Amino acid sequence: MASYIGRRKFLATLGGAAAAWPLAARAQQPERVRRIGYLGFGPASAYAARVEALRAGLRGLGWVEGKNIVIEFRWADRVDELPALAAGLVRLPVDVIFASSSTLVEPARQATHTIPIVFSNHADPVGIGHVASLARPGGNITGLSMLLTDLAAKELEILTEVLPQAKRIGVLWNPTTPSHVPAVRAVEGAGEKLGVKLVLVPVRAVEDLEGAFATIVREQAGSFLVVPSPLFTSYRATVADLALKYRLPGMFGHRDLIADVGGLMSYGADIDDLNRRAAFYIDKILKGANPADLPVEQASKYQLAINLKTAKTLGLTIPPTVLARADEVIE
Repeated sequence: MASYIGRRKFLATLGGAAAAWPLAARAQQPERVRRIGYLGFGPASAYAARVEALRAGLRGLGWVEGKNIVIEFRWADRVDELPALAAGLVRLPVDVIFASSSTLVEPARQATHTIPIVFSNHADPVGIGHVASLARPGGNITGLSMLLTDLAAKELEILTEVLPQAKRIGVLWNPTTPSHVPAVRAVEGAGEKLGVKLVLVPVRAVEDLEGAFATIVREQAGSFLVVPSPLFTSYRATVADLALKYRLPGMFGHRDLIADVGGLMSYGADIDDLNRRAAFYIDKILKGANPADLPVEQASKYQLAINLKTAKTLGLTIPPTVLARADEVIE
């Protein structure tokens, strides 16, 4: 009898140990590395701060490159290269695609309806049809947005406050940027209310910039407004240099066109903050959340930046009322 009981205990112990082996083996296996696809436009160096903001956001949530994530960067020199790069990320495959704005979301959307896509500063996700609604995106796309139609109109208002004598204003916009058509309509509406004549100048590639500024001068516009897009961000130094060459004061959409390269002034969302916050969406998706159920957040931080050094070069005096509202004044 004793030997029988001993044998039963031995078998029970053996069975318990065997059941524990798979758990121990799983515990010893390295954590699965997740793959994030980053779809970008322009030289990578132009987006260093934004990339670092995204990385910082991911690190704060426990996602570390080389440990549990890999970021696959794909940079296009031209808009027509984006579809092939997006398709390549899908073929890898990646677990999620980061595509910051409408220019980048569209080729990613065409490449996949299943892999989640996260944007950081989409100008009009509902109007373009990339999400069904801000509260319920409904598909594989979600993220953070800034309402460009409102922003562009506000930028024109500030520009006319600084330059009340400018009755003709050039508008640089990019027909290849999906959000620019509704944004330009909003600027036109604001122009009518403000009593200014707009000179709309399309810019599809960096090679068009010199001719665009020449057109603004030929049309006798006294200033210009840049509708934000990846093209203008990527080549912001060229835009700022041409503005000084043609002695045209301009309103830019993002602060990095002011602090980095010497533009006159900008009003827009804090893009670095939006990139940092995009990491929360990537984190939730990698942990199993459905992008269709993750509401789109609106930008909450906006900045007015003014470069007094550039103003002095152009012979301008910024009104005290505008300076008092500035979040950053560069001297």
